[in-house]
Amino acid sequence: MKDFFLRKGVNLSVKTYAVTALSFMALGLFASLIIGLIIRTIGEQLSFSFLTDMGQLAMDLMGPAIGAAVAYGLKAPPLVMFSAVITGAAGAELGGPAGAFLAALLSVEIGKLVSKETRLDIIITPFVTIAAGYVVAYFLGPIIDTGMIGIGDTVMWATEQQPFIMGMIVAVLMGLALTAPISSAAIAIMIELEGIAAGAATVGCAAQMVGFAVSSYRENGVSGLAALGIGTSMLQVPNIVRKPVILLPPTIAGAVFAPLATMVFLMENNPSGAGMGTSGLVGQVMTFSVMGFHLNILFIMLVIHIIGPALVSLGLSEWMRKKQWIKPGDMKIDQG
Repeated sequence: MKDFFLRKGVNLSVKTYAVTALSFMALGLFASLIIGLIIRTIGEQLSFSFLTDMGQLAMDLMGPAIGAAVAYGLKAPPLVMFSAVITGAAGAELGGPAGAFLAALLSVEIGKLVSKETRLDIIITPFVTIAAGYVVAYFLGPIIDTGMIGIGDTVMWATEQQPFIMGMIVAVLMGLALTAPISSAAIAIMIELEGIAAGAATVGCAAQMVGFAVSSYRENGVSGLAALGIGTSMLQVPNIVRKPVILLPPTIAGAVFAPLATMVFLMENNPSGAGMGTSGLVGQVMTFSVMGFHLNILFIMLVIHIIGPALVSLGLSEWMRKKQWIKPGDMKIDQG
């Protein structure tokens, strides 16, 4: 059985499903829901219905995009990949983003097992893939969606009750998720994180990206500043594995500024921006979308998303370098 699974490309591991598949789900989300929301927001601000309709269409196709992305990430054969477009749509219809992910994931793995095993492959493979995905979406999608939303509601309620402590916890955990090889964006969207909890998450994610970008400037230069600051702090994962202590400056920076977001400025965000940090400046665009396009909002974001975390991270990292806890080359990234 193990040899058969390996031959069919089915790798039953946490890394495959919690890291690879979830990361590709995030790409599907970005290519549909997130970019669609950005386009729609621009259209609404400009009163340009063409862009508004375009963005809404992209958002409506979130499910198929997740299905295709997960199938691509799991290296599905063509018929399985194209069928996953349907299973992703079914999952989204019946269970939201989490339902789309689960339906696509299970249907792809089952589809891979039957792919090219019969002479009627062109019928059997898409039928089995679609049927498996629909069954998962129908029976498990609503349960998964309700559970994920329940988690999000609990986090948001707790943050409103204890904005200081929970703000720091949310910022730290979401920031670490963003830097780790999993998707903080997918997590935020699946649990529908919004309000001040989403604002705290944005601070934590932004602090990781900006913090690493500034702290490692001497090793990575301007190109690294851009790659980490508006790309992804995930580039530091190999260095973190070798030297976990380099996580401290950006993580502490997120914890420092999160209470300002939750208690002083009452910063909010939506699920699409909560887990993005400064990646493509999506977290900031979504903050504008929720709180309005005002200069005071811009100033606050500059302080708690960028300037503040940059200064704290730089100060801590330089102090740690003097203590020899961080040494030259510890944060050097591979920029291809």
